[in-house]
Amino acid sequence: MMKAVRFHGKGDIRLDDIEVPTCGKGQVKVCKCHASAEEASDFAQTLRGETCICWHMRHRYEFPLSSNIPAHGLTITDLHEYLGGANLMPTTPHPITKEKIPLTLGHEFSGVVEEVGDDVTDVKMGQRVSVQPIIYDGTCGACRAGLINCCDNNGFIGLSGWGGGLSEHVVVPRAAIYEIPDSVSMKVGALTEPLSVAWHSIDISPLKKGDKVLVLGGGPIGLGVIQCLKARGVETIIASDVSPRRKEFMKHFGAHHVLDPTQDDIVARVREICGGVGADVGFDAAGVQVGLNQALKAIRAQGTLVNIAVWEKPAQLQMNDIVFRERKYIGTTTFVAGDFRHVLDAIASGSLQPEPMITKIIKMDEVEEKGFKALIEEKDKHVKILVEVNP
Repeated sequence: MMKAVRFHGKGDIRLDDIEVPTCGKGQVKVCKCHASAEEASDFAQTLRGETCICWHMRHRYEFPLSSNIPAHGLTITDLHEYLGGANLMPTTPHPITKEKIPLTLGHEFSGVVEEVGDDVTDVKMGQRVSVQPIIYDGTCGACRAGLINCCDNNGFIGLSGWGGGLSEHVVVPRAAIYEIPDSVSMKVGALTEPLSVAWHSIDISPLKKGDKVLVLGGGPIGLGVIQCLKARGVETIIASDVSPRRKEFMKHFGAHHVLDPTQDDIVARVREICGGVGADVGFDAAGVQVGLNQALKAIRAQGTLVNIAVWEKPAQLQMNDIVFRERKYIGTTTFVAGDFRHVLDAIASGSLQPEPMITKIIKMDEVEEKGFKALIEEKDKHVKILVEVNP
């Protein structure tokens, strides 16, 4: 048996004992627990000085202690399920996983490979990995076009079944596994998912060298966009948020101009910064109606506003603001194959340095009291709360 944090319904998450999943064909089993001196499921770790020694089926693996702690990041999606779900989590069997609640939470996580399927030859036991959580059928029109993020039946590990990051072990498809570079810790590896959302949103935008960019929202995705823009050499990044703490983060991560919509005329200030014409590209990671209205007016003629936010309520578009300035409004969702690799390589090279996003680390049995409640009561204080999954 193993421990797992599972969603049972609105306001009802539990640390349950469930069966350890088995690894089958085309799959990889990932261990999320750490620093256990006792052998568990033929996998054990001990600590010696600055090095972690791992054994699996009598094989020995060794890596620096500083990189040894698998982690899972709590997300706003997790919080919304807790507060008002089930929203995305299925109450009837999911079309791909065939599972429904109660389900294990967690779709931003890292871990150590402890077992591979007989036909998996390019993943080794002991590898430190980040898990790309998209579930897709591979057969619909979107999947055939390579758009796995737009699958007609899509889901997420940690939301739709197939286990999740808030468990001691998880079995995932081989395609979900991305090795973490030696220079990158596993707690930073757990940030790969939100950074990949940001990376992908920039990829599908028309951003080009010399463009001036507006970013709305200083949560994990907005801060990720700022970091990825900086890593790509954007020289004018304008950011907007109402939270003093988040504005500090925006500046730290590379925003050149930080505005407050309660104090600044966003449209006038953006036009002023951009030579009177407005921003070339905007990214909305806030999902607030007043922000959307301002952003459309702050974008130059024939500019583009990219919506990353998942809206809790229906939004209204002022169509004439689009039509009479030939502006473009496009949506983006999650990421595609390869985005995880780009982000991990950028972190390894130092062009992305996201570790300051981690504002708190808690244990599995603290998810509700020190995790979700902190995101509710201290939401302006935190960017990313990580959970160490330990037995």
